[in-house]
Amino acid sequence: MSRIGNNPVAIPEGVTVDVKDSVVSVKGKLGELTQNYDSIEIKVDEGNVMVTRSSDTKDQKAKHGLYRSLMHNMIEGVSKGWTKELELVGVGYRASNQGQKLDLALGFSHNIVLNVAPEVKVETISEKGKNPIIKLTSFDKQLVGQVAAKIRGFRPPEPYKGKGIKFVGEELRRKAGKSA
Repeated sequence: MSRIGNNPVAIPEGVTVDVKDSVVSVKGKLGELTQNYDSIEIKVDEGNVMVTRSSDTKDQKAKHGLYRSLMHNMIEGVSKGWTKELELVGVGYRASNQGQKLDLALGFSHNIVLNVAPEVKVETISEKGKNPIIKLTSFDKQLVGQVAAKIRGFRPPEPYKGKGIKFVGEELRRKAGKSA
């Protein structure tokens, strides 16, 4: 029994879900997403999306909860959107953006310029006395996570001083360092 897979996904107002030929398309006020699926059944009825499986094979059990979660994330994304915030911790670490171009100064000999996908909205917040914050917003959860992971990969936080790029609210495991 998949606890996640058996839960119906409620469709809010302003969102339409179409199922055709093993492709689900979800359209809302923020955008449109599509997802291919196989070996399970997806039905839309009475404002809910139901994901069911025909047998208890290992493959279908694995995909049951997966596709239900993907459907939930797609519906949530086109109605409300997804946001990730990254914090730059370190002396001289800066971030600025001109449209979809993100310019990062992370202590290397040169600045890193990253062209962000047009579906992701980039915003940089720099306040005096606080660490710079990069705010990524989109209707596609996977794309936001991928862009955030790529930015974090330029300078992951180190365990001694905590310098680097970290997610806002992320707990870092700190080490003691040298003991003389």
